[in-house]
Amino acid sequence: MVDGPIPITPSRPTEMEKKMLPQERRRRLLAAMAEAGIEHMVLYGNGWQGDYLRYATDFGILEGHGTAIVAANGTTQLFLDSATDAERAAAETDDVEIHLAPDIASTVGAQLERATGYLAAAPRRFLPQWLTRQQRNFALTDCTALLDRLMMHKLPSENAAIRRAAKIADEAYEVFLHAVKPGRKQYELVADVESYLRSRGCPDNFMILGSGGKDVLGMTPPSERRIAAGDLVTTELTPAVDGYYAQICRTCVAGKATEAQLRAFDLFREALEAGIAAVKPGATAADVARAENDVFRRHGLGEYTSSKWTRVRGHGMGLFADSKPHILEDVDVPLVPGMALIVHPNTYHPDVGYLVLGDAVVVTETGAEVLCGTPRRLFEV
Repeated sequence: MVDGPIPITPSRPTEMEKKMLPQERRRRLLAAMAEAGIEHMVLYGNGWQGDYLRYATDFGILEGHGTAIVAANGTTQLFLDSATDAERAAAETDDVEIHLAPDIASTVGAQLERATGYLAAAPRRFLPQWLTRQQRNFALTDCTALLDRLMMHKLPSENAAIRRAAKIADEAYEVFLHAVKPGRKQYELVADVESYLRSRGCPDNFMILGSGGKDVLGMTPPSERRIAAGDLVTTELTPAVDGYYAQICRTCVAGKATEAQLRAFDLFREALEAGIAAVKPGATAADVARAENDVFRRHGLGEYTSSKWTRVRGHGMGLFADSKPHILEDVDVPLVPGMALIVHPNTYHPDVGYLVLGDAVVVTETGAEVLCGTPRRLFEV
């Protein structure tokens, strides 16, 4: 049966606190620019990934392309090629000059032609090629790593927003469990969750899911596939609060779980607990991935930790739903207090199909603070 509602009492920031967070980020960015000798930083974003852009401008782009130029004196210009987004940015941002630029590359290029000093960009590889060609009168150094470092090593106020998002993710998963019924279509489950999140003032949620048995190899955006009795129903649910995403991964059964499903799920719970136990200062993303994968290897299922069956064993959380560092055995990024991660040993199990289980955590001085309150069990609905 589905448990009763999870008691949620998230702290709510004041309007002043909401305004202070982007100001803190801007000051931190300017300090990093000064230390690196950067006079102008160029930041790019689009409707899929806008975290670099948002870090400096506090604007969540929805369509088209956006480029910001941040000067060492703090002056910030935001160029958008969508009239709708430009109008929204003018209403939603503070201390940012908004420019509608249908030909965004040439408009930004004209600004950079007049700029002086050391120019840098993040992520440079996403910028229009016109801006990065060698024949330009300016050169943009790739400083993606600098921004990545700022976004991975979070301010306390950033993690406070992630904690609020994690609380709402718990609530939304409860809604998801009540939505799962044989005969309902996948998109109807997501519609119920989206309706709930919007009612809570949560404007964004990255969500994928799967339903079925051994035929299901992963999760996808929702389709018209109907839930059937006995299905494993998986979801990765990722709401955003004040621009910051937190994720939860859980699996339920439409009906009574079989012994094979319960045994398989126990393995995933063991792997998740091993991964979270590996989260501590001085460890690396690779250490966490290895701890998860070793559980599968001990059970003779090491094949299912490979890229053939699974993408990552977790990843960072923040202004993007799939932030750095990626939790993989070849990613040696060291963990430091304040980093926010989702640890999830999601993969295919040959006996029952694709299973997911994952919790959001923040790295502390001694280990990991788990942000998700939803029980780690195979729910029966």
